[in-house]
Amino acid sequence: MSDVLPHGAIESRHWAPTSSALCLLLALFFSISKIARGQNVLTYHNDNTRSGEYLQERLLSPASVNRNSFGKLFVIQVDGKIDAEPLYMRHISIPGQGIHNVLFVATENDSVYAFDAASGATLWHARLLEAGETPSDARDCSQVVPIIGITSTPVIDPARGPHGTIFVVAMSKNQHGRYFQRLHALDLTTGKEEFGGPVDVHAEYPGTGAGSRDGKVLFDPKQYEERASLLLLNHIVYTAWASHCDNGPYTGWVIGYNERNLHQSSVLDFTPNGTMGSVWQSGAGTAAGPRGNIYFLAANGTFDTTVNAAGFPVRGDFGNAFMKLSTAGSALKVADYFAMYNVTHENDTDEDLGSGGALVLPPMTDAAGRLRYLAVGAGKDRNIYLVDRNDLGKFDPHKNNVYQELARALGGREFAMPAYFDGKLYYGAVNDHLREFQFRHARLLPNPVSLTPEEFVYPGTTPSVSADGSANGIVWAAENGDPAVLHAYDANNLSHELYNSNQAGSRDHFGEGNKFITPMIADGRVYVGTTNGIGVFGLLSEARKPHQ
Repeated sequence: MSDVLPHGAIESRHWAPTSSALCLLLALFFSISKIARGQNVLTYHNDNTRSGEYLQERLLSPASVNRNSFGKLFVIQVDGKIDAEPLYMRHISIPGQGIHNVLFVATENDSVYAFDAASGATLWHARLLEAGETPSDARDCSQVVPIIGITSTPVIDPARGPHGTIFVVAMSKNQHGRYFQRLHALDLTTGKEEFGGPVDVHAEYPGTGAGSRDGKVLFDPKQYEERASLLLLNHIVYTAWASHCDNGPYTGWVIGYNERNLHQSSVLDFTPNGTMGSVWQSGAGTAAGPRGNIYFLAANGTFDTTVNAAGFPVRGDFGNAFMKLSTAGSALKVADYFAMYNVTHENDTDEDLGSGGALVLPPMTDAAGRLRYLAVGAGKDRNIYLVDRNDLGKFDPHKNNVYQELARALGGREFAMPAYFDGKLYYGAVNDHLREFQFRHARLLPNPVSLTPEEFVYPGTTPSVSADGSANGIVWAAENGDPAVLHAYDANNLSHELYNSNQAGSRDHFGEGNKFITPMIADGRVYVGTTNGIGVFGLLSEARKPHQ
């Protein structure tokens, strides 16, 4: 399936749009997909393309964000580590408590909180555990410690259920040592379970790969972690699964659930006859284009270098590849892919793509006036891969058949994902400066046009962008450490740092950093997770005393 047009965008057979008209139409789609939500942040990195853009910010600007007028307002304490990005929805009526702008926070202690976003007051708190259960232990892995509960960013549908619904995946174990992965659907106003939930995640898929039995690969909840953020697409909640370190057996799963009733709607294992392969992406969500195709970067695992006449691996194993899945008819199917010519070597040396996240770009016009529909991703090999969404490039053992490749464009491995804003792409790799790359005629210029003064230690940084349309752009980045540091940069020149939370001494310190934290901006405030809370930043003139 092509990603050329959103469903229903062109109804008449008698209209043949010009290239410029088509570009305008698609640009309008991408703008509406971001702006139609108003000031809400309902999914990871703001939208299903995972752009990281918040384009209706009217309080924060390069003129107002500085140490004298901007800083920490307060810290909201929670009961565990925060790995998920906070979400935000305006004007929710909470029973007995009035109307609030609500901040939703999930923790590794299997908690979901709803806070008043202006004051920090707790509106409700739900523990997603059955009787006799606790969050999971770390499963002999150092990635998420000391416990595993809710790791991935939830997703919100404000129109599902009587008051809107937040969908969450939580891991737990019982007193008998049995592990569970469950999909929960919680009422936005109360935190109560909806639609007969939660439902246990179980799946099987034809194959003879790791963890198979009698010709079927089986999903074992204890072997997997829901690291990648949830995706809500055409009424289906998509989950995508990673391993605990490289502790086998495991394979690569994407599983969909109908948001109306939590029934499992689709299952795909993209390494069904091999081993390993996962959707890790350092917490980034699977992305989606306007025609309902899903994009992600698969982590190291079996890739069949013998391909059929259509260029697809003969045994259906796609480890370490840039993936495109079709969701037509609610069925998941590999529609296309790109794998590096040295994919086997990269697998063997732990240089896979799966440490980074994919981003679906808005339509662009190339130097010949042709519309291009692109996506971008980078991983451990430090290369930036720009793919054509209508022909990702597949596998060639002699060369990379990809739309554009910037070899060694990053100064370190990518354990994050980029942000896009106004023709620019921002990447923050490990032990590297945050880099601004510029698009020109639907291609990236080979060298960054600006760099931050600072380098970001492991795991680098996933930037977010606030702006008022295309004006007043600010790039926000969290620095891992103790204390954590929030940085703000001019989106047009990253060498111009507007603010960081160390500038005023300890005044703006907000806690110890956590690995894959993504800043979230909403209505003049910036929310940043830590190991035990949320730092809330804004204009000091807008400060409110938090309620306990």
